[in-house]
Amino acid sequence: MMKSEEIFSFAALYDTWLDPKGEKLNTCTIITTRPNELVKPIHNRMPVVLRKEIEAEWLNREIEDIDYLQSLLVPYDEHEMKAYPVHTMVGNVRNDSPECIAPLAQ
Repeated sequence: MMKSEEIFSFAALYDTWLDPKGEKLNTCTIITTRPNELVKPIHNRMPVVLRKEIEAEWLNREIEDIDYLQSLLVPYDEHEMKAYPVHTMVGNVRNDSPECIAPLAQ
């Protein structure tokens, strides 16, 4: 989470394609990278969080420079983020409620 609690964007890939049966599928994946120092004790990878100033570039279909796009896929500045423990229910994809992100009492 951002310390500012503002909305943020992940780097992701989205595609629509036909499966072997000819059915249209819409798919999306979040791109991950190595963890920053805040996330490192929690997990060995983290989503790529896009800085506001590069969101439009990431979404620009005319940018085809692979090296440049890959240079955007770095860990977010840990000084602008915060972490806190949450309930283990967050680990089950069937759970989708505000309790999943509520801080646990410490």
